[in-house]
Order: sequence, then C-alpha cells, then structure tokens
Amino acid sequence: MDEDRIIEILKGYKSNHLSERDVIEHLKNLPFEDLSFAKIDHHRALRWGFPEVIFCHGKTPEQVKLIAEKIVENGSNLFATKATDEMYQELRSVLPDARFNETAKTITYLTNEVQTLPGRLIIVTAGTSDLPVATESLETAHVLGIESKLLADVGVAGIHRVMNFRDELLSASVLIVVAGMEGALPSVIAGLVSSPVIAVPTSVGYGASFNGLTPLLSMLNSCVPGIAVVNIDNGFGAAFLAFRVLSTLNRLKDVNNE
Repeated sequence: MDEDRIIEILKGYKSNHLSERDVIEHLKNLPFEDLSFAKIDHHRALRWGFPEVIFCHGKTPEQVKLIAEKIVENGSNLFATKATDEMYQELRSVLPDARFNETAKTITYLTNEVQTLPGRLIIVTAGTSDLPVATESLETAHVLGIESKLLADVGVAGIHRVMNFRDELLSASVLIVVAGMEGALPSVIAGLVSSPVIAVPTSVGYGASFNGLTPLLSMLNSCVPGIAVVNIDNGFGAAFLAFRVLSTLNRLKDVNNE
C-alpha cells in the first residue's frame, strides 16, 4: 500500500465515506500479512517507492499465485522474477491479464499507472547469450518507470561495435552492462562514460568461467573506479539499483527546488 492510498483511505474516513471497520480492514496488515509460508510486506512501497517483488525460484505455482493475489488485492502493482510458464498459467486463473516475458522469466500485472522517473537507462549486453539477464533488467526498469533501451551483442571481441554506440552510451544517466565469459565489457564502457555503471556478471561461458564466478571477480577487480557490481545473473537487482539512483536524484532535485 503506497502513501497516496493511505491518504485516500484517511480522507474517505474523514468524509464519512468509510467506516471505522473499513479503515481497520485496510490497515490491519501492518507491518506485514502472514500467509504462514510467506510474510508479505505491503508497506515496502512507502520505504522503497515500489511494492514487494516476488522471487519465484523455489516456490510452488500455488504459492506464487497466493502471494500475487494478496499483493494485487492490496492495490499494488505485481512483478515477479525467475518465474516459469507453469507458474504463469496458475496465476492466470486469477489474473488473466497478467503478462509473462518468456526470455526474462518475469510476470507483470499493473493495477496502477507507473510514474516515469527523469533520466535514461541504457542496458548493454556483451553477447546474445546474455539477453535473458538483460531482459530481466529491461522488464524491471519498465515497471519501475525508467525510460530504458537495450543494446545487445556489443562485446569486446568486436570492440568497434561498442564505439559505434558511443554517443548513445554518453547520453545515459545510468548504464547496466551485462557480460559473461571474462566479463571485460563493463570496464571498457566505464572508461568511456561519466555516468554510473552497474555491472552484471552472467553464468554464460565455458568451464573456466565457473558459472559466472570468473566475470564476477573480473568486474570486482576492474581498474576503472566507481563500478557497482551485483550478483551473478541478477538483472533485477541491477535495475533496482538504477531505480534507487534515479529516484534519489529526483528527490534531491525536488528538495532543492522548494
């Protein structure tokens, strides 16, 4: 439940449109709703600016459906990551308009208009094999209200491909760079731009990439200062970090204009 919804409830109570029982019903889940197998943090939007996201890995389709129902009943937008088609089909029985992105493995169901943040996010992949993780970032950025664009397959094996998009990279407020193998691309791009770069190692590569450990360590050991690195295959976390950067800048701008 976001701040605007709480204000709406209290205004409705003051104008006698809602009874005390109505107000109690809406606020009784402070600070979370207990489903025994899950504790849903309905007021996360008040702290973070976006409601709780379902991490589907390890959950059953029925558990994903029940959590999703409660989030939507509370009046929040729904976003789920690492979902399967089986989970999506189960969810459609109660939310037929939910959307599944097969590449990103995300489920989206919007009940509220998404507020667009100022700023521009560019998501870059080293190779086509990195697209599932990058697309998770892209889907996450869309539900967070970030204007975003994906540039695919511009890895260092053909460095001229990166340079072809140099002007576009320079126009970004934040960049997410997704790479497997040896994970060199974030260092290359961070050396070209002044904007924050968020590096995402992927589990793409031959045996010595150790399912993403090699690019993770490469990114952490980059000689370019100021690169933020998220965990292996964590496209969602990268986009949420970009959201925090842009939303913080937006808040500071509003404060300075007061």
